[in-house]
Amino acid sequence: MGKTLTNQNSIQEEFKSGLKAGNACYHSMQDLLSSIFLLKNIKIKIYRTIILPVVLYGIETWSLTWRKKRRLRVFESRLLGRIFGPKRDEVTGELRKLHNEELIDLYSSSNIIRVIKLRRMRWAGHVARMGKVEVYTRFWC
Repeated sequence: MGKTLTNQNSIQEEFKSGLKAGNACYHSMQDLLSSIFLLKNIKIKIYRTIILPVVLYGIETWSLTWRKKRRLRVFESRLLGRIFGPKRDEVTGELRKLHNEELIDLYSSSNIIRVIKLRRMRWAGHVARMGKVEVYTRFWC
């Protein structure tokens, strides 16, 4: 896993490659995550420990625009919809996809944007605790 640099100093390609890597990670485990025999909480743990870190690798350095935040939310909603599966409608009795509000209620953890903010704050705390000498020695070594 490396960084993608462009001559315009754009992170667009890195952002796209992160989402592609997350999709590839999901598709490699699709049979497992869509299984009816696996508990939902185990599927969520797999999502949080395997797929989410792949997507968010290096997120502390990205500048997130409204559009990128939206794409991340769509990615998360799509994956959670696949993990939780369809729901039987109470009125018609037919299966339907879960709405975003229902997914948020079922997924009790922080959403992807909140995870990004927490990681940035943790990284800022690490940088704030670094001394000047340590910064210079790390730069030259």
